[in-house]
Amino acid sequence: MTRESNEVAGAVTWGLLAAWAVHDTEELVTVPRWVRAHVPELRKRFPGVPERVWRRLESVDRREFSTAVAAMAVVVAAAAADGRRTGGRSAAYQTALNGFGLHGLVHLAQAAAMRGYTPGSATTPLVVLPFTLWARGRLRRAGVLRPARPRDVAQGLAFAAAAAVGTHALAHRVLHRR
Repeated sequence: MTRESNEVAGAVTWGLLAAWAVHDTEELVTVPRWVRAHVPELRKRFPGVPERVWRRLESVDRREFSTAVAAMAVVVAAAAADGRRTGGRSAAYQTALNGFGLHGLVHLAQAAAMRGYTPGSATTPLVVLPFTLWARGRLRRAGVLRPARPRDVAQGLAFAAAAAVGTHALAHRVLHRR
């Protein structure tokens, strides 16, 4: 990375895809079994959640979850590629990077609420948060990191949520087309 050209190394941009892959591998391995084992307990702890949410959660099988993860890979790869193309300046890349880090904080909050392991909570402190902080530091040193504002937090969370909901909806539609 050279300060003069304001470029960032490929590890900063493509690293988002690599860090995401490590994190989502944990989720691929653990989510289906964890959901089956914990939905009854969650129903009791959170009685205000509509029944249709619990039914939808229980209906996601390994194939559908894997398809959603594959679709998310396309989203993250596109953001990383745009980040690389723009030397890290891309708003889409920076929003995805922020969303990834904030998504990790959501995992930690879920684990705290459950008082134990939840899918994604193991790789969050080991991969998600360190990578996000490292990449943001590299972007800052290169002079291309957009200033963090409350709006950026909202955009990052909205990006992560929309991507998750959208990829799961796509997977459901693709696999259950009749």
